[in-house]
Amino acid sequence: MINKWNYQPLTHQQKEQAETLLPVCGGQKAVAELLIRRGVTSADEANSFFSPAISDLVDPFLMPGMDKAVERLNRAMGAKERIMVYGDYDVDGTTAVALVYKYLQNYYSNIEYYIPTRYEEGYGISLKSIDYAAENDVKLVIVLDCGIKAIKEIEYARERGIDFIICDHHVPDEQLPRAVAILNPKMPGSNYPCPHLSGCGVGFKFMQAFALSNGLTNHNELESLLDLTAVSIAADIVPIVGENRVMAFHGLKRLNSNPNLGLRSIIRLCKLTNKDINISDVIFKIGPRINASGRMQSGIEAVDLLVCRDLHEAYEKGKDIDQYNKDRKELDKRITDEANALIEKNVNIIHGKRSIVVYNKDWHKGIIGIVASRLTELYYKPSVVLTYSNGMATGSSRSVQGFDIYSAVNSTRDLLENFGGHTYAVGLTLKEENIPEFARRFEEYVSEHIQPNQLSPQEEIDAVIEFAEITPEFIAYLKKFNPFGPGNQKPVFCSKNVFDFGTSKLVGKNMEHIKLELEDNSTSRVLNAIAFNMAPYFEHIHAHKPIDIIYTIEQSKHSTRQDAIQLMIRDIRIPEK
Repeated sequence: MINKWNYQPLTHQQKEQAETLLPVCGGQKAVAELLIRRGVTSADEANSFFSPAISDLVDPFLMPGMDKAVERLNRAMGAKERIMVYGDYDVDGTTAVALVYKYLQNYYSNIEYYIPTRYEEGYGISLKSIDYAAENDVKLVIVLDCGIKAIKEIEYARERGIDFIICDHHVPDEQLPRAVAILNPKMPGSNYPCPHLSGCGVGFKFMQAFALSNGLTNHNELESLLDLTAVSIAADIVPIVGENRVMAFHGLKRLNSNPNLGLRSIIRLCKLTNKDINISDVIFKIGPRINASGRMQSGIEAVDLLVCRDLHEAYEKGKDIDQYNKDRKELDKRITDEANALIEKNVNIIHGKRSIVVYNKDWHKGIIGIVASRLTELYYKPSVVLTYSNGMATGSSRSVQGFDIYSAVNSTRDLLENFGGHTYAVGLTLKEENIPEFARRFEEYVSEHIQPNQLSPQEEIDAVIEFAEITPEFIAYLKKFNPFGPGNQKPVFCSKNVFDFGTSKLVGKNMEHIKLELEDNSTSRVLNAIAFNMAPYFEHIHAHKPIDIIYTIEQSKHSTRQDAIQLMIRDIRIPEK
């Protein structure tokens, strides 16, 4: 249960802005408040927010380096040079490679793709891949979702006569690789309007610029690939604002209407066919299956699936990847259990500390990022999970809301062989003997910089409402806030002094959940609700005593009516007398 509820009433100025939004909100005050909290302050902005348009995408040539990148690609195609599309083995990298490869294949045939193996080559641009490119007469490599720190590798490629265009979204260092062009919205001095694109998003902008430079007017060829971009945006947990929101919105429409054959096979295996696929479905069902390929075998199998042109073949490849995901789940559970056991056995790992660093040389390298996420969720501390691979300790880190773990890892860079990532997730490699000092200095940095409120779960409340406000019209407007994600989370509401209608009951294998029918004094309407793991409140609720609740509003899974809803209760409080 949540320890702290945060609600900041609108300022006087915000209330005035909310009043001006009422005409585009059907007079719904709570809807206007939700818009204000998302930085939408005018009717035009509200209309764009409710109906994101492809035309809202910004000029790709605003991204530094785009002119050089397009010029080099055009020159390669004009000279019929061999081109290799290279990417990371995760969801973002494989979708990015599939997108760029599929689009360029419409106009050019002397092209191939390459995904490094996690276990032999590791993250980023590998020397093995450069040797492969040289042996196969590749003259230009388009690298996606990695490469921004590949100083030595790019020098080696230059010596072998191979040019690189780097399309990345991870935080750059002061020193940059000497590539022909670098496309990264986080580049120093960049004023690109959407700095938090996914790696696949950067690839999409590159292809958009390529199309503009060559007068390619068949927009459907490029826009049909937005399903891949939407999957990358969801799986890589980038903010769903600005361009990301536009691409996610239209990508989800494509996922729900006419997805590419590879994604269609995964949708079928996830049992999502004929269902309204949303961002959560991508994060918890589609994304993990694509990721499982790179975690358990080779990420190139994911690209093979995503570029597949035969439905039967796509389904067979999808079944292989689905099995990898099942194997991944078993490993995930075992290693998470082992990590928890290690922490319980060695209390010094966590006692009095604000971070977690755990190491076991036998853990599966492909799973440690997931385990780091599990530990962060369980203990609510920035976590680093390390294992042993190719003579080095290698690891993944995950952070809590609001804490920049990239800066924390960067503070130990003299101990590291390599690292890279962004605010909430960083990969790193170091010598085994440096682990104790790394753990000490990582904890030192976290202790000095993390805020007390970042060490416990917080719940941000969007609006305080009464049940009378939850009308079919209100629900219709809430649906327009999709797609949800970082920067546009699902709205959280608070209602006070609500009562059990008299039919609440305990449910679940161990009777740990409460199924509720609730009412308040604003209306006679009774609302269905579910409160997971909140059985301790049952006696109070069943006695018809008032409670305060915070919740999200979900479409009911047990009704065919479009306006049938269920409140998903996130926390309960007993009001002070």
